[in-house]
Formats: sequence, C-alpha cells, structure tokens
Amino acid sequence: MLIRILIFSTLIILIEVYFLQAVKTFVQDFSQGKKTVLLYTTYAIACVSILMAIVAVVYPPPNWTPFFRFLSSILIIVVLCKLIGCTFLLIDDIIRLFRWIFSFFKAKPEQAVEAAAGISRLKFLSQIAITFTVVPAIGFIYGMVSGAYKYRVHKVKLPSSNIPKEFDGFKIVQLSDIHTGSFLNEDGLKKAFEIVAEQNADLILFTGDLVNNEAKELEGYEHLFKSLKAPHGVFSVLGNHDYGDYVQWDSKEAKRENLERLKAKQKDFGWTLLMNEHVPIEKNGAQIGLLGIENWGGNMRFPRYGKMKEAYDGAEKYPFKILMSHDPSHWDMQVVLEYPEIDLTLSGHTHGMQLGIEIPGFKWSPIKYMYKNWAGLYKQDKQMLYVNRGLGFLGYPGRLGIWPEITVIELQSV
Repeated sequence: MLIRILIFSTLIILIEVYFLQAVKTFVQDFSQGKKTVLLYTTYAIACVSILMAIVAVVYPPPNWTPFFRFLSSILIIVVLCKLIGCTFLLIDDIIRLFRWIFSFFKAKPEQAVEAAAGISRLKFLSQIAITFTVVPAIGFIYGMVSGAYKYRVHKVKLPSSNIPKEFDGFKIVQLSDIHTGSFLNEDGLKKAFEIVAEQNADLILFTGDLVNNEAKELEGYEHLFKSLKAPHGVFSVLGNHDYGDYVQWDSKEAKRENLERLKAKQKDFGWTLLMNEHVPIEKNGAQIGLLGIENWGGNMRFPRYGKMKEAYDGAEKYPFKILMSHDPSHWDMQVVLEYPEIDLTLSGHTHGMQLGIEIPGFKWSPIKYMYKNWAGLYKQDKQMLYVNRGLGFLGYPGRLGIWPEITVIELQSV
C-alpha cells in the first residue's frame, strides 16, 4: 500500500509542480495582490489533490459518501485538466531543449550556458496551457452541478403493421441506468419522476442498473420509486451493476442476499421484475408480448446471465413483441440473428458515456467506438432497437452534452 501511495502522490506532485510554472509565467504581469491570490489558490488545490490521492488508497472509493465522491471528482477533473495543460508546457520545454543544444554549435560552451540561462518559457504557451486547463474544468464541473440533472424527454413514434389497432397510440415511458447510489440526495430523482408523471404513460419500463452495487443504496428513496405508476404497470430487468459484481463481498452468500434484497425492493415498489420470462400486456381484448431477460453482455466481457430461450418460449403467439435487455450489444449478437420475430428491443447501459455532442441531425460520443448502437433508435429490416441514454450517472458524477434521458415511445398501428 505504501508503494501505491508513493506512486499516486508522486504523479500528482509532478503534475502540480509542472503546472505551477505556467501559473507563475501567466501571472508575472499581474498586480502583487492578484498574483498572491492565484498562486496560493494553486498551492491549496495542489495540496488537497495530493491529500485526496493518499486518502483514495487508504479509504477506497466504494466506501465513500456521495459528498466525498462529489468533492473527489472535482479534484480529479482539475488534475486531469492540468495534465492536458501540461502537454503544452512540454512542447515549450522541448523547444527550449533544442534551442539549448543548438546554442552549443553557435557559441562557446561558456556562452551556451549563458544563452540557456536566458531562455524564458514562452508566455503564449503558458497562456494556452492555462486556457486548456480552465475551460475543460469549468465544462466538466458544470456537467456535475447542472448537467447531471438536465433531463431531456425524447419522444419516439414507432409504426408497425404488427401492432394491434387497440394499441394504436399506446404510450410507453422507458427509463434506464438510474444508479441510485450516485445521487447526493433525492431532489434529482424527484425532479425526474415528476417529469415522468407528466407523460401520462400507459406502461413504464425500466431497463436495468437500478443501483451501482448494493441494494442499500435504495434506502431513503423508496417513496420516490413507489410513486412511479402506470395503468398497465411498471416492469423492470436487471443490469450488470445490479448483481453486485464490482464490490468485494464477505461471502457468496452475502452477495446472493444483496441481489435478493434488490429484487424484494422492486416488488415492494410495485414493480414487476422480469427474470428471463414474458408477460402479456392487454388492452381492449388485444395483447402484445413483453419479454425481459437478465443482463446479457456482448462487449467488454460483461456477464451473460440472460436466457433468451426461457424468455421467448410461449411468446410466439403475440403479434408484437417487446424485449427488455439492458445491454444493446445483445441485439446485434443474438436477437437479430436468432430471434427475428422480436419487433422492438429496449436497452440502456452505455449512458452515451455521459459526454459528447448532440444537436439535431448529429450526435457523437467516444462510446461509439465501443458500441455500434449507443443512443437513440436503430433499425434492421423490420426489427427496432432503442438505446436509452440513462437517467443517472456513474464514475464521473455529471453529464456534458449527452443529457439524462426519459424516453416516451408511442406505438402506431399501420
């Protein structure tokens, strides 16, 4: 552990010391008062960042309180942005190195030393370094303070000849990836669920990752989840984080009990958790099929607990079939290939990486290089996939450009 502390601390110290040179150059023309404030602020942030690095090793992040995670995230963002800024300082130092070497060929050794001593850091590169540190940091911090709760309602109309006329105009709200343990308090979820209520959905479907790791994250939020109501019910499936695979348990039994508590909680909410099974959704004597499977990961070695055969057997009779499957890679790797009768698959999982650009007619996120289908509606022949961008957040406690989503799907009989 001592070695890990030394490595983390040394890395952050190097970044902070290197970046401090840019700050000193940047403020050299400032008044003494402003210069003192900026330098002391830089020193203070550096000291707190180093302290947090040490704490992170001794007190692992999974045990942190939401506020502590929030604070540490800000510091991590600042350090990473400083690392970006330091790349410009590195360019300057490389230039200075070559100038110093070149000076040996243009002057005597003793003159070369004098020339090297007279070489100052290029001020404009220091200014660029500061800019490329401050601007991204402000953006990411905005994503934490405001972007994480900048809910967007995405309305999608899905026409199909397989939809019974009785279901024409049937409205489904899809939610996904709430990650309850990431919220600092109930205000964010309360705001989101009020928006859900305004949609007057016939059916609410939740496509997994209710928690980060443990069922206890739901404590204190039960009344909010119970408030989610729809005439045809609220149904859910499990996501990869719901199994508790990413924390260390005292025993296999403790892990199993955690999952059972999570299932019991959802039942207490009034939700119906689908575990590799299907149910009919009925309206005016007509029916469509709703299938739900456990997590089935196709990318990055995510677990495959889902059993499509168990969920599908007996569902052939329904004219229109909706599948809830947390991971969208499942659609490409099994659903399309083996179950062409599945009309619509609903997934989440990617979060749109909580970072990207999305404007009318264009969307981009780094997650597209890991997932072919990562946000919105996709079609292949007569089959459709909708990937929800997620309501919550994980890791980085915010969103920037890819905002949290509440999906409203309207079925259209054609």
